[in-house]
Amino acid sequence: MSRAPLSILLLAIVVALPTQPIAQAPAAFTRLLSDVSAYRGRGFTLPLPAGVPARYSRRMEDVSEARYSAEAAALSRFADRLRAIDRTTLPAETQLDAEILSRQLRDRLQELRFRTFEIPIGSREGFHFELPALPDRYSFDTTGQYDNYIATLQSFAEHSSQRIVMLRAGMKSGRTVPRDVLTGYDEPVAAQIVADVTQSPLYAPFTRVPATLPAADRERIVSDGAAALRDSVMPGLRTFLEFLRREYIPGARATLGLQSLPDGAAFYQHRIRMHTTLELSPEEVHEIGRREVARLRVEMEEVKTRAGFRGSLADFMAFLRTDPRFTVETEEQYLQAVALASKRMDGELPRLFSLVPRAPYGIRPMPERIAIRQSAGYYDAGAADGSRAGWVNINTSDIRARPLYVVEALAFHEGVPGHHLQIMRTQENSALSAFRRGLGITVFTEGWGLYAERLGREVGFFKDPYSDFGRLTYEIWRAVRLVVDSGVHALGWTRAQSIAYMAENTGFKAGPSTAETDRHITEAGQGLAYTFGMLKILELRAKAEARLGARFDIKAFHEAILRNGPLPLDLLDLEVTAWIDATAK
Repeated sequence: MSRAPLSILLLAIVVALPTQPIAQAPAAFTRLLSDVSAYRGRGFTLPLPAGVPARYSRRMEDVSEARYSAEAAALSRFADRLRAIDRTTLPAETQLDAEILSRQLRDRLQELRFRTFEIPIGSREGFHFELPALPDRYSFDTTGQYDNYIATLQSFAEHSSQRIVMLRAGMKSGRTVPRDVLTGYDEPVAAQIVADVTQSPLYAPFTRVPATLPAADRERIVSDGAAALRDSVMPGLRTFLEFLRREYIPGARATLGLQSLPDGAAFYQHRIRMHTTLELSPEEVHEIGRREVARLRVEMEEVKTRAGFRGSLADFMAFLRTDPRFTVETEEQYLQAVALASKRMDGELPRLFSLVPRAPYGIRPMPERIAIRQSAGYYDAGAADGSRAGWVNINTSDIRARPLYVVEALAFHEGVPGHHLQIMRTQENSALSAFRRGLGITVFTEGWGLYAERLGREVGFFKDPYSDFGRLTYEIWRAVRLVVDSGVHALGWTRAQSIAYMAENTGFKAGPSTAETDRHITEAGQGLAYTFGMLKILELRAKAEARLGARFDIKAFHEAILRNGPLPLDLLDLEVTAWIDATAK
C-alpha cells in the first residue's frame, strides 16, 4: 500500500506545479493546467491569525464548509473550461493529460456532492492518526523546515475544531463511521496527550536543532515549538477526545454499509468507478472476487500438497499460524527478514527492467500508535531530487501474528519491484509532464504492487512452498476484498460475516482479519483497486506474449506499462496495445 502525504482529503486532485509550459500544447489547455496547478498549489491552508509572523503561514488545512463550497465552484469552472477545449488539437501525450484531468475533476466534484468531508475519519484514517508521523515529513535541517513544522502545530487546535464541526454535520445527516468499528477508537488519541510536552514524540525535533542555525533562531524554534504543543496540539487533542467519547462514538450510526447513507447506492457506484476506473456494478465486483478466490484456493491446495501436508486447507493455515518456525520474537528479526528479501530482489531487477529509479529506499517499523489499525505495510515516497529516500514501513505490532512466510511478498509489494520502483520511476521520468509525474491513480499503483509480488517467481523467489503459500495468501487477501467490500456496501453483509470470510480464506488471525474488514467498511472501494489493477496488467501481458511470441521482451513490456506514469485502466490498455501493435510490425 502506498500512503498519501499529510492531507485528510478523502480524494485530492493530484496536480503538480508545472516547471515549464507543456510543449506544443494549445494555449487554452496550457493556461488551464497552469491555473489548476496554481489553485492546488496554493492549498487550502487556514488563514494566518493577526499578529502571527508570516514565517508560520504554512498552517494546516482549512476544512470548513465555506472551503468546500468554494472548491466545488472553482472545480466546476475548471471543468467548464476543459470542456470548451477541442482536445483533437492537442498532441497525443497532452490528450492523455486532458483526459486524466477531466476524470479527476469529475471524481472530486462527485466526492464533494456526496459530502465525504462529513466523514473525514476511518478505522485507520484521520488527522489524529497522522499526527504522530508528522515529524517524518520534514528534514529539520533549515530554519524554514522548523517554521513550517511549528506552523502546523500552531494550527492543530483550529483544524481539530473544524473537523468536529464537520463530524457533527455528519451525525445530523446520517453520514458517520459505523459504530461497530469504533470500539477503542479513542485510545490512539488519548495516548498522544501528555502533561509535559517535552515528553511528546512531536517535541523530539526540538531536541536536535542543528547548531549550524543562528543562535536566535534556535532559541525561538524551541520556545515557539513548545508553546505550539502546549497551547494548540494538546488542547486540540483533549477537545477531540472528549467529543469522541461523549458525542461521536455513542451517536454513530448502527448500520454498516454505504447503502444506508443518503444516496448510498449512487455513492458506492461512484466509489467503484473512482477506485477501479472501470464501469462495474457491485454484483459484478462480488462475482469477480468470488471467482478469483476460488482460483486461488485451487493454487493453495496445490502448494499445500507440494509441502507434503496431508490435512485440509484450513488445517494447513492453522499449522502455518501456530508452528514456531514461521514466527519471530522481536521486531528487529522481522525487519531483518524483510530487508534481506528486499536486498536480494535489488540484485535481480536488471533481469526485469531496463530502467530503475535512482532514489534509494529504507525499511523501518510503523509508528507504534498507528500500527495496530494498519495493514502489513505501506510506502512513503521519496523525493525526485534525492533530498529524501523512499520508506517501506512495516507493521511490527503483535509480532507473533506477523508470519515469516509472507515476508517476500510484502517486501516486493512495498519496495521493489513494487511501489518504490514504480512511484520513483514516475517521479524521475523527465519525459512526462510535471502534471503526470505527480499523479496518483490507485488502481494502477496498487495493481502494479500486486503484480510485482508475482514477479518474484520469475527471478528465483518463492521456491520454498511456504513462501509461495505466503504469496498466494497475499493475492487471495486482495481478492477477498472484492467480496467483502461489495458484500458490506451493497449486499447486506454483517461485520462478523465479513471477518469470518476474511479469516477463512486468508488464514489471518482474528486481529488482522478484523483490522482488514474495518478498513473496507470505512474506506469503501479502495480495496478493489489491487486485484483489478493486477488483472489488467496480466491481461495485457498475456496479449503481448501471444501476439509477439519469441519477440516478447519482459523488460520492454514493463517499460510500456511504466513509461506513461499511472493511467486509468482503459487508457493503459490503449497505450500498451499501441506498443504491442508497433512492436509486432
